[in-house]
Amino acid sequence: MKQPTKLVFIPSAGTGHLISAVEMAKLLVSRDEKLFITVLIMKLPFESKGTEAYISSLESSPVLSRINFITLPQAASDIDTRKSPNAFRSQFVESHKPYVKDAISKLAESESESTRVAGFVIDMVCTTMIDVANDFGVPTYMFFTSPAGFLGLVLNIQTIRDVYGKHVSEFKGSDAELTLPTFVDSVPAGVLPSVLLDKDGAKAFLGYANRFRELKGILINTFVELESHALDSLSDGKTPPVYPVGPILNLKISETEVGSKQAQQKSNILEWLDEQPDSSVVFLCFGSMGSFGEDQVREIASGLEQSGHRFLWSLRQPPPKGIIASPSDYSDPKAVLPEGFLDRTAGIGKVIGWAPQVAILAHPAVGGFVSHCGWNSTLESLWFGVPVAAWPVYAEQQLNAFELVRELGLAVEVNMEYRRDLYGEYPNVVKAHELERGIKELMEKDSDVRKRVKDMSEKSKKALMVGGSSYNSLGRFLDQISL
Repeated sequence: MKQPTKLVFIPSAGTGHLISAVEMAKLLVSRDEKLFITVLIMKLPFESKGTEAYISSLESSPVLSRINFITLPQAASDIDTRKSPNAFRSQFVESHKPYVKDAISKLAESESESTRVAGFVIDMVCTTMIDVANDFGVPTYMFFTSPAGFLGLVLNIQTIRDVYGKHVSEFKGSDAELTLPTFVDSVPAGVLPSVLLDKDGAKAFLGYANRFRELKGILINTFVELESHALDSLSDGKTPPVYPVGPILNLKISETEVGSKQAQQKSNILEWLDEQPDSSVVFLCFGSMGSFGEDQVREIASGLEQSGHRFLWSLRQPPPKGIIASPSDYSDPKAVLPEGFLDRTAGIGKVIGWAPQVAILAHPAVGGFVSHCGWNSTLESLWFGVPVAAWPVYAEQQLNAFELVRELGLAVEVNMEYRRDLYGEYPNVVKAHELERGIKELMEKDSDVRKRVKDMSEKSKKALMVGGSSYNSLGRFLDQISL
């Protein structure tokens, strides 16, 4: 009889990473009834309500009964969110090592001797936790929540320096084209992730990449049919085994309790969409950290109005400058919108704050998605067959946009090289005519992009079915941890 096994998940802090990790955990335990998972939660000092709300929203089920959540003590109070994101991230994760050790020790004491800890599953920025796993004599795996294309870039940071004779951060502002194994086309320096164009960030990610080699395997949220070239290039004998198991999505989100403010907002949004023709609405949403300055907001409004298309716009208020925090809803969006905009577009558009993204993308009225190209959002749009107009903002989104537009032909471009930092600095503004052009291209009814997205939508679903590529890959991983 098979011995019960346990995995310890350590996702990066933040609700988005937690949701991906939990969905991965749910998929694993649904495939192996002898598998138990403990998720260790690191709470950001500026984001806790979202995490707590998500955990409380999880409905009880036989699968979830085998997933345990432990919220670690709050990080040391001397961590300054005004530091560079890379310094903050490294210090934040490092400060949790003693709490992780303590949690695992208590877990080991309380568990039956018959339950074997098969390993840690960490986020890409949590490689310091490999030390903790080594202390307990267990292997470490990684759940990579970004695409295989980006994984290949991270693994080749040192190679870039060797080949091109300069540090990856020195390509900031360069018009150079880089050859990378996970991309068919050469990659313009202008779409390299902001974190790698920062000297400290590139140093941090080089450190992560060096430790990736110590992993026993890498679970990645993608699928063979989507990133076949990138995944093939990672089978080089130097990289730990890669298991493409995506798309991992939370498609049954219950955002809030019935009767709550967000539940009412969701109801109002869906009622408005019910009144619109099929595939007629452009949805604009830029992720959990997506917000813009007033100059950019006015350009978006002008671009929407000039496009003439129906729209649903998630408009969020930026946090105070110099602070890393999530955006909020405007008490009165009229204050930042062009005068008369809401009146002029009342018949075809709706401006909202928070957005129930999955429910919106699933609605038949939505025909296009102006997106920041965060990987979760990308996979959701592909799942529902909604083409994307790429407008990346931060993180690795510029590279994601390049892959979608140039490599895969699954998106159109608004501006692939736009970027801003997490402190609310907006070095450039996308003009109204750029957005207008992108929307018009996006909403073409019989475009090649739309056809390719519909085809990839079907492939994404088949990948998870019995016998599908991701289903089989997950099986190989489960066989590995059972050894």
